[in-house]
Amino acid sequence: MAVRIGISGWSYRPWRKVFYPADLPADDELDFASRQFNTIELNASFYRLLTPASYRDWRRRTPKGFVFAVKAPRFLTHVKRLKDLDEPFSVFLASGPLELKGKLGPFLWQLPPNFRYDRDRIEAFMTGLPRSGRDALAMARRYAKVNSTSAFERQRLRHALEVRHPSFLDEGFIRLARDHGVAVVVSDGAGRWPMIQDVTAGFMYIRLHGENTLYGGRYSEPALTSWTAKIEAWRKGAQPAHAALMLRQGAPSRKSRDIYVYFDNDIKVDAPFDSQRLIKRLKP
Repeated sequence: MAVRIGISGWSYRPWRKVFYPADLPADDELDFASRQFNTIELNASFYRLLTPASYRDWRRRTPKGFVFAVKAPRFLTHVKRLKDLDEPFSVFLASGPLELKGKLGPFLWQLPPNFRYDRDRIEAFMTGLPRSGRDALAMARRYAKVNSTSAFERQRLRHALEVRHPSFLDEGFIRLARDHGVAVVVSDGAGRWPMIQDVTAGFMYIRLHGENTLYGGRYSEPALTSWTAKIEAWRKGAQPAHAALMLRQGAPSRKSRDIYVYFDNDIKVDAPFDSQRLIKRLKP
């Protein structure tokens, strides 16, 4: 069981001389941030295909035990809308995320707010997800030569799905996610979209975009107290006492769970400091 708390991305101009030391070169920001947090959500992959060399460099520059969550490209989630993903997803895997090897954490799939729940499409998507390093390598090698190790081939891959349309407030969706072991993201969007708190996998993935203002604003002490209590319950394999659930029964049973938490209230340099405040509370 591990609790990982970090930030969504690390390269933001307003963070310079505020979170980052005044004399820190921009090229060294990842080195600094990865020693403040044990995980970072890689969101550059959402906007464009990167290169294997970039992923290898990030793997080398981060400390032992560090983990990246990798955001799937918006071409897959917003353009293809999870349809006909065989080729484009394989191309994405070939572009380098597997080069993270042991530092590869969950893949994050963020759906657009106008994406309505379609059981057949979501089921086909979840069925096609690679569940191990070996599965992902087989997909990537259709388009590129990818080096590997036996340890990575045995590595379990995790997937988290963030939904933003109220049509996903459906018991059938929760059952489907549980059947496939996909974590439904607990997404705090300042009330702009539903926050689903049902446990659907052996781990929890939490994205904190803002308490009152989307992508900005420091989380209040009462809010962090509430999140601390929820995370403590989830990490111990339980369900928070006051969680808003669609299904009261049937959550995957665990004595403990891995937890991934990412602050995305970044526009006014709140995310890194809120992450540090939560870390002090949880002492992961």
